[in-house]
Order: sequence, then C-alpha cells, then structure tokens
Amino acid sequence: MNKNELEKIKQKALEEHIPIIMDDTLKVIEKELKNNPPKRILEIGTAVGYSAMCFSEFLDDDGCIDTIERDEERIEHAKINIKNVGVEDKINIYEGDAVEILPTLNEKYDMVFIDAAKGKYPFFLQQALRMINSNGIIFADNILYKGYVMSDYNKHKQRTAVRNLREYIKEVSENPELETEILEVGDGLAISRIR
Repeated sequence: MNKNELEKIKQKALEEHIPIIMDDTLKVIEKELKNNPPKRILEIGTAVGYSAMCFSEFLDDDGCIDTIERDEERIEHAKINIKNVGVEDKINIYEGDAVEILPTLNEKYDMVFIDAAKGKYPFFLQQALRMINSNGIIFADNILYKGYVMSDYNKHKQRTAVRNLREYIKEVSENPELETEILEVGDGLAISRIR
C-alpha cells in the first residue's frame, strides 16, 4: 500500500471539501480492525475511496471490501485512487444507489460501515443486519450530524435526516441482539456489536 499516495488523496479531499472519514473516527475503527481482522467488509458510501483504502490495510488474508457509491464522478476518482494506492485487488465498487443494490447482495460481512445518505440510515441498518456475521460489527458514521440529532434542531432542510438518524439510534439501542455505544468522535459514531 502506497501510504504517501493515500495521504495525498486525503489532503486533496479535504481541500475540495469531499466528505471523508475523520481521523479520530478512523482511529476508533482501525483499533477494532487490528484486534479482529475482518474477512469481508461492506461499505455504504465510497466517496473517493479513502475509508475503504484505510480499512483494506487490516483485512484478513484474501479479505475484500465491497463498497457502494452512486455519484459517477466520485466513482471515477475512487477507481483511480484505489489503483494508485495499489489496493485494487482488495476493493470492489458497486456502482449505483445503495437502496437498490443492497437488497441484491447476499454475502455475509464481518463489518459494515454506513456513511451515505443520512435519511436512509434505518434502511441501511435493516440490510446490514440481514448480512452481518454472528460476531460482526456495524459502524454508522456522522450519527450525531453536527450535534443536530441530540438537540431540538428542526430546520426544514435537515429534518428528515435528523429524524432518521434519531430512529437509527433508537433501533440500535433497543434491539436486544445488538450492543451499541455512541461515541462523540468526529461527527458521531455508532458502534453496534452483534451479541
């Protein structure tokens, strides 16, 4: 893995305001991956491929990442980035809307990373629970959404996202099969382990 290239991709994404995983969020997830190297990871929301490339370092031998992205321009950037970093044999991009693609997947995953349309988190959770292995872990990034989720924030534009993120938190907190913690790292990270 070309770490210099990865760093360049990160800097470029930050300069261009492309949303990528924040350092402190990444540290939490990397610690988990180091302790339990996954065979298969499902990522919902590729952007320019940065988080998938970071995760790929911790895959078990012959492990792979399936990642889903619908933005064509970002898919093109992600493909180039993944090739330049030298991990194209570990990352497979599904091109299209996760809402349509997820129901067609029947793999089992050790880890699911949710980082896509906030308004769709409850749906992504249902799909993740269907495909997660019995000792798997589900991460949902940006779960506190700039603090709006835990406040009385109610601006019309963000209302659906905030409502659905709250619903996600409620579902993972009340589901007896999950053990969930919400960390205030980055923009909020929900970690749900299968009991």
